[in-house]
Amino acid sequence: MCIPKVINAILLRLLLRTFIKRVNFMDICKNQESVEKVINIEQGRVEQKRVTVLHDINVSIESKEFVYLIGKTGSGKSSFLKTLYGDLSLIDGTGSVAGFDLKKLRKREIPLLRRKIGIVFQDFQLLTDRSVMKNLFFVMKATGWKKKKEMEARGLEVLGMVGVEDKAYKMPHELSGGEQQRVAIARALLNKPELILADEPTGNLDPETSESIMKLLIAIAKEGTSLLMATHDMSLVEKFPGRVLRVENNTIKEVESLSNFNPFEVNDLS
Repeated sequence: MCIPKVINAILLRLLLRTFIKRVNFMDICKNQESVEKVINIEQGRVEQKRVTVLHDINVSIESKEFVYLIGKTGSGKSSFLKTLYGDLSLIDGTGSVAGFDLKKLRKREIPLLRRKIGIVFQDFQLLTDRSVMKNLFFVMKATGWKKKKEMEARGLEVLGMVGVEDKAYKMPHELSGGEQQRVAIARALLNKPELILADEPTGNLDPETSESIMKLLIAIAKEGTSLLMATHDMSLVEKFPGRVLRVENNTIKEVESLSNFNPFEVNDLS
């Protein structure tokens, strides 16, 4: 081999190494940005049955934030949440959730997105024909867990986090409404999500139980999981103030008068 060819080969390797390092650095920056902003939507538009439900959506939620989503029944709160977990498409604009591009999201990627998101519903949505632990197993199997011992250990861990570890082998009908919602929250925590979407999580609960669930959700957010909670219960928003987004006139706007409150500064969260 002649010397010029050797020199060219060496230079080419150096250039490739520099390029790879640059790409890796750019990837790290992108990942850091996506972690900082768990939700980032600009000029978004959402449709249902070819009818625009929401438009001009500009929403950004950072990691560890606790944010309320308020609005009248039928205003589009649930449609927005469905868009975030891939049940509805983002028609226009740009959007990302937990590092996934909503405009480029494919059907086969939706389960991967949902592994990074925990979802809590108003009606609990527990399977009534099996125990609490088997409800958790059902979700874990669907999201790739294989080993029963690891599944049981994680199940007991999340149930302990929400204070119902002793209910692990009870049937759902043996639990109170508050206990069932705690199980639903434990289920949402199974895969250590970056984001929890809670759709009216206190809607079927009495005021005292609702407050205990709110304290639990705020504690979870404080530990590092972002939380977006849809609600129409303004008494909870007043008691546990935080950043508020309002759905009205087919769009989403921040309620400036409440945006400076910090739910983590509320007293008596024990």
